[in-house]
Amino acid sequence: MHCPYCKHDSSRVIDTSHDGRGGVRRRRECEHCGQRFSTYERPILATPLIIKQDGTREDFDRDKLIRGIRISCAKRPVSAADIERLVGEIEATLQTMGRAEVSSRVVGDMVIAGLKDLDHIAYIRYAIVYLGLDDLRSIREEIDRLLEV
Repeated sequence: MHCPYCKHDSSRVIDTSHDGRGGVRRRRECEHCGQRFSTYERPILATPLIIKQDGTREDFDRDKLIRGIRISCAKRPVSAADIERLVGEIEATLQTMGRAEVSSRVVGDMVIAGLKDLDHIAYIRYAIVYLGLDDLRSIREEIDRLLEV
């Protein structure tokens, strides 16, 4: 593991902890400069290709999903940890499906369900684009459905 400060390739592990998804967080100290830094390791599991609405296929992109959710959650009391957790759950679900290809609609439905539990305003922002709510009446109907619960 290269030190992010001096680029030296030798460090020692000070502490190790595990998360619920099989990831490992390690606290390290560079043997050359003495700086401390953290690394996070997670298993690489195959994610299916995503089939877009136009029929094209692309690799699942965790960072792209995070960006889209962050836009919906902008200026909302949603922590980065909550967004990471939601994306981690979606990615894990896709990996356990055991399919080579999945429709983008499946991913979108998982995001919608997760945002609905996380923050209603972020949910409405995402739903406006994802569900194609293109007028005030349809947006109002979606808000009314949220308020009924």
